[in-house]
Amino acid sequence: MIEFRFVILLLHCIVFSDSYNILAVFPHEGKSHQWIFAPIVRELVKRGHTVTALVHYTFNIESNGYHEISLKDPNARGLEIFELDESESPWYCQLRSSDLLFSEGLQSCEVTFSNSKVIELLKSNQKFDLVLAEVFNSECSQGFALRFKAPLVAISTTTLMPWHNSRFANPDNPAYIPNNHIWFDNKMSFSQRVVNFLGTLYAKIVYQVFFDSNRILLEKHIGREISDLDALIRNTNLILVNSHWTLTFSRPLVPAVVEIGGIHVQKSKKLPENIEKFINESKHGVIYFSLGSMIKGHTFPQEKKDAFLKAFARLPQRVLWKWENETMPGKPDNVMIQKWMPQFDILSHPNVKAFISHGGLLGTTEAVHCGVPMMVMPQYGDQYTNAKAVEANGGGVILYLKDATEEKVYNNLKTILDPEFRAKAKALSERFRDRPMSPMDTAIYWVEYVARHKGAPHMKTAAVDMPLYQYLLLDVLAFLGLILLVFSYISYKILSLVLRSVFSKKKVKQN
Repeated sequence: MIEFRFVILLLHCIVFSDSYNILAVFPHEGKSHQWIFAPIVRELVKRGHTVTALVHYTFNIESNGYHEISLKDPNARGLEIFELDESESPWYCQLRSSDLLFSEGLQSCEVTFSNSKVIELLKSNQKFDLVLAEVFNSECSQGFALRFKAPLVAISTTTLMPWHNSRFANPDNPAYIPNNHIWFDNKMSFSQRVVNFLGTLYAKIVYQVFFDSNRILLEKHIGREISDLDALIRNTNLILVNSHWTLTFSRPLVPAVVEIGGIHVQKSKKLPENIEKFINESKHGVIYFSLGSMIKGHTFPQEKKDAFLKAFARLPQRVLWKWENETMPGKPDNVMIQKWMPQFDILSHPNVKAFISHGGLLGTTEAVHCGVPMMVMPQYGDQYTNAKAVEANGGGVILYLKDATEEKVYNNLKTILDPEFRAKAKALSERFRDRPMSPMDTAIYWVEYVARHKGAPHMKTAAVDMPLYQYLLLDVLAFLGLILLVFSYISYKILSLVLRSVFSKKKVKQN
């Protein structure tokens, strides 16, 4: 009996010895971002960790080990609706796309730190083993890591932003690594490399300018002087990135940068009866059309909407169109509209043959996971880069809204519906899904690894603390250049002496 109790006690210790108290901080109010955080937090709670989460949208987790603080500001204007835009921003506007992000980031930080329950938390005596936080367009998370003296594991819901790399000394050569707010892929012309270089440099410089605003905000709310915010930011221990090299291009990553693209993809569920019936009864398959949660279909310019409807009417396939209005004038019989549709469940159906998308990273990832070819109409942010990645990797084609005519819509759809093109999308899906660990297992393993090893500072390269002149070997090049100059000068002097001596002797003999 005593031995049995000992075994139970031992098992109890094994189960709970690696249970951590985690603070999760998600200050950005974009709803789509929560779809990356929620599954990770849910899995951490499921695995026995205690999580306190600061969120704008509830994660609906019922557990004694989960505590939620709502950051929802009833007076906030929100980031919910964008209208479709036919115009194409010039390159210099693309360079300045980060300005708006930084301003919004500071506003989100202020909302977070001004929350009464957050103020109470900061004044409490709570201890956390780890801070899990989004680093998108501000440094709010650094304040919590500093206040609770805990390692910081960051999450990026997009591909790496230009200002993320320096904290890990992660290579970000703009010759082949596209800035995710500029419309290029990884194979750029000379002029594109010029723009990509300027855009990446501009984003980094502007972020440095915003540093001081971040520092003032953190000092105000944490109540502690921060002499060097740059050094504090470099203390970020790990970043989980919502990307995967099979889709978003190969690039070098240091150990502290871990890709988890596809982490939000769960098992597909049974479709609503009306949608399933519509898909199953389509002899030639179905095209799914959705522009995500922030772009409303009814903002379509009438001329462009008519072009799509006329093109759909010429196709044998049926079309599922996520449309926010009750009616759609001129809708052909093969088109079904509905205000909300379960996107991933639809894309998982084998009779869905194509996806018309705006290029959001979540929907793009879901389509790639399911092997469904895409026609992408990017509108803002990283959607242009996502669209370029899809096109470059054989997963779809791009159609800019300004170019959308009946013929172009029809021909693009015929292209991606072709069996050969669909085979390319399936091959991309196989590469994307072929991994040693699932995205979720990867994320949880590395979160626990950082907590287990007290921040795991050994994952960082020595380059993190190097001044720029050392990192770029400017001192070495200057030293070698100096040696070359000295050697050249000495060689010149010796040669001059030799030549002078030779010519002097010849002159003597002639005399």
